[in-house]
Amino acid sequence: MTTQGEATTAQLLEADRREPNAATFASGVSSASQHAALRASVRQLGTLLGEALERHEGAELLALVEKVRALAREPEDDELRALLEGVDARTAVVLARAFTAYFQLVNVTEQLHRWQELSAVEQTPLAATVGRIGVALEEGTLERHELDDVLARLEYRPVFTAHPTEATRRTVLNLLRRIAVTVDELEDPRRPASDGPRAERRLAELVDMLWQTDELRIVRPEPTDEARTALHTLRFLADQVVPDLLAELDRTLEGIGVTLPTSARPLRFGAWAGGDRDGNPNVTPAVTLEVIGMQHDAGLAELVEKLDHMLHELSSSTRFIAVTDAMRESIERDAAALPVTYAAVRRLNAEEPYRLKLSFIRVRLLRTRDRLTHGTAHEPGRDYASFDELLADLVLIRDSMIAGGDRLTADGAILRLVRSVVATGTGLATLDIREHSAKHHAALGELYDRIGELPTPYAELDAPERIALLSKEMAARRPLTGLAVHGAHDVGEAATASLSLLGAIGRALDTYGPEAIETYIVSMTHDVDDLFAVVVLAREAGLVTFGTETTEATARIGFAPLFETVAELEAAGPLLEALLSDPSYRRIVAARGDVQEIMLGYSDSSKDAGIAASQWQIHRAQRALRDIARAHGVVLRLFHGRGGSVGRGGGPTGEAILSQPYGSLDGPIKITEQGEVISDKYTLPGLARFNLEVALAAVLEASVLHRKSLLPKDVLDGWNGTMDLVAGRGQDAYRSLVRDPSLVPFFVSATPVDELGKMNIGSRPSKRPGGEGGLDDLRAIPWVFGWTQSRIILPGWFGVGSGLAAAREDGREKTLREMYGSWAFFRTFLSNVQMTLAKTDLDIAAGYVRALVPDDASGLFDTIREEHARTVEEVLRVTGQKELLESAPVLRRTLDLRDSYLAPLHALQTSLLARSRAVPDDVEPDPEVQRALLLTINGIAAGLRNTG
Repeated sequence: MTTQGEATTAQLLEADRREPNAATFASGVSSASQHAALRASVRQLGTLLGEALERHEGAELLALVEKVRALAREPEDDELRALLEGVDARTAVVLARAFTAYFQLVNVTEQLHRWQELSAVEQTPLAATVGRIGVALEEGTLERHELDDVLARLEYRPVFTAHPTEATRRTVLNLLRRIAVTVDELEDPRRPASDGPRAERRLAELVDMLWQTDELRIVRPEPTDEARTALHTLRFLADQVVPDLLAELDRTLEGIGVTLPTSARPLRFGAWAGGDRDGNPNVTPAVTLEVIGMQHDAGLAELVEKLDHMLHELSSSTRFIAVTDAMRESIERDAAALPVTYAAVRRLNAEEPYRLKLSFIRVRLLRTRDRLTHGTAHEPGRDYASFDELLADLVLIRDSMIAGGDRLTADGAILRLVRSVVATGTGLATLDIREHSAKHHAALGELYDRIGELPTPYAELDAPERIALLSKEMAARRPLTGLAVHGAHDVGEAATASLSLLGAIGRALDTYGPEAIETYIVSMTHDVDDLFAVVVLAREAGLVTFGTETTEATARIGFAPLFETVAELEAAGPLLEALLSDPSYRRIVAARGDVQEIMLGYSDSSKDAGIAASQWQIHRAQRALRDIARAHGVVLRLFHGRGGSVGRGGGPTGEAILSQPYGSLDGPIKITEQGEVISDKYTLPGLARFNLEVALAAVLEASVLHRKSLLPKDVLDGWNGTMDLVAGRGQDAYRSLVRDPSLVPFFVSATPVDELGKMNIGSRPSKRPGGEGGLDDLRAIPWVFGWTQSRIILPGWFGVGSGLAAAREDGREKTLREMYGSWAFFRTFLSNVQMTLAKTDLDIAAGYVRALVPDDASGLFDTIREEHARTVEEVLRVTGQKELLESAPVLRRTLDLRDSYLAPLHALQTSLLARSRAVPDDVEPDPEVQRALLLTINGIAAGLRNTG
């Protein structure tokens, strides 16, 4: 029987499916009245947009927009084609802007109504999860010490990356947020009726300003620009979301008699902007240091604002309360160290000890910020040398309150402050460094060849020889450079680059503390030598020492392999076994608290072998990694490199976490947040809190309650075999397609992939340097982005139909249905595929093929159509539905409505692509045509809520 709590959780997970890559726009559980309210808001904003268009462009252009929308309902309409071919470039720009602005308004309105719907749910995700944990404690299926152990290392860390998938400018996003706030004001039943005209005028003003704002970035952003965008979101979360969310966690745990230690970090944040060097020459060591400085400047400013609010609130007087001797002595030390501050506050606050203490903390934070900005020396007692010093001061206040009997405030306002500070630290987020494995081998090649002790050049060693050499090198503990890191210019260009980066990491840790940078991620990890190489280089930079028989090893940063292809995922388990079996490397892991981080790449594995093989091999890799980490007594911290779209591992975060193999999540987890996912999930405070809460609740539940398999071994073995068949046949079908010689010309001509590089949406090049222009050189993001624009969305479903059909024909149809009904992994996988199939529109895609694809490549579209039909048929067989999204009728209606506005943009984009490509190479393209084309890309991304 389903309990009330379980029913609520089911609704919450259904709501979670409305992330931008799965059932974004509405939910099957939405009521008719809620949907009607949403439609009313959309109509209101659509009317205001039409009025703005008429005001600025004239009634004739407004009429043209409506005519194009009406004609676009028929994908093969000759009148529409002739109309679009005849419009001038400036008119094309206005058409693209009009439909794009409409989708932007629809999106933010849907976000608002999504939150309004979610806020009506009685039980929060955390309450539902903690309730189940409480039942497990009562029934004895969970021991209290097991729960305490997990809570001590519980950590959900969303990592905000700089991947170029957000097509919308931050300026536009800020306008849209203000529009949502104003719509919310108008819909508030408590609003005085007299306030309506003011809010309605304000709404019209904001929509008009949206029309006057350029949607396109003038220049390509630099890494520091990307960092500022991330900081904008991080400060918003730190201010308006994190305190309430962590207070909710404390409240729910208190309900089952559990107290979270003040040092616990159930939530923290990570960042890649300024640290992701893989393929991005713009991220230099100097840029990395600049970004870390920006993070800490913003983080300290945020902490000062929090202190300002707390100073107004904590007015407890010694006339009515007593403070501890430790608190009194601390204030005396502060007064001696900061006499000017004491002179300024003692007259008014002499009898208010907590205000006095907070005033000193505030000044020390300001002085810390000033010291970091100007590079001056630390002054003990006058600024903070470390985060731990700040935390100790805040905990001292709380301890004094508890000792004085003021438990309510101690577990209220001050605990909220402590939790927020622990979550965000002084820099808001911890920066990861990512670098390609080949860079480290090139550096070592120069160092070893310089020494001249190898019989052959380092570059000619095979992997086993490199492994043996580097394992011996770690055990030897000698320096390879023989010179200081700084100024060692004679070691070679590659070695200088790597050592300069590692030296910059050391300076960042010296200046900002151990949380500035935590992990060095090695992309394209093929074997253990790829990890050993960077560890040896880190030794040269003084970041690690391997210890002796009498001394412990030290490691100022951790090292994580990134497994990106199916072959690498298959080898992940043996590689981790080899890593942890090496005595020197094992000492490094021990020095990091016996935590080993592993990053799993969804994007490239999907591009390499198709979504079925990618998802399954990631699942199997997690099982192998879990078992090996346990055997070695190591906590596994998995870092899931998920993209925004299903084809790059996207989908609802909560479901993805709960569908992991049992026992693979043991407290800590990191998950990337990219591009349009960030703006969709975190634009509005309530929605941001819900999304973080769903993920945090899932991490808690998976870590505590999913530690053992709930399925008999023979059943799981049978499902494994069936999934092996689905993934294997799916991979065969996918690779047959991508290895077809006509695939590249088809993709390049049927999609605007070449035009994406002009969008100025990221600092990293869209293609890998030094390639020949083939598919292998193209990054996963534009691969997905391009297919999405032309509505084929092939990476999110191709090959799944062939895999399911093979399993059915092998007599496993009943097994497939059992898997869908009872296996979270398989159900989540098929749900995400179904969502992508629903967004795919091959009738629209056919317009691109007819107009743009050369005859010798167009035949590939027949193969795509066949696999699409097969995949739809097989998914419906397994799920028992008659049509896609049958269980979510409101969502289906919403998608149909969006298609009526997307069709004009697709038609316009097709026309503009044909016009642009008809221009000879030696003729300068019309800038207005190019602008209109980029605007259609922006608009379609907004309409589908997906880029890459």
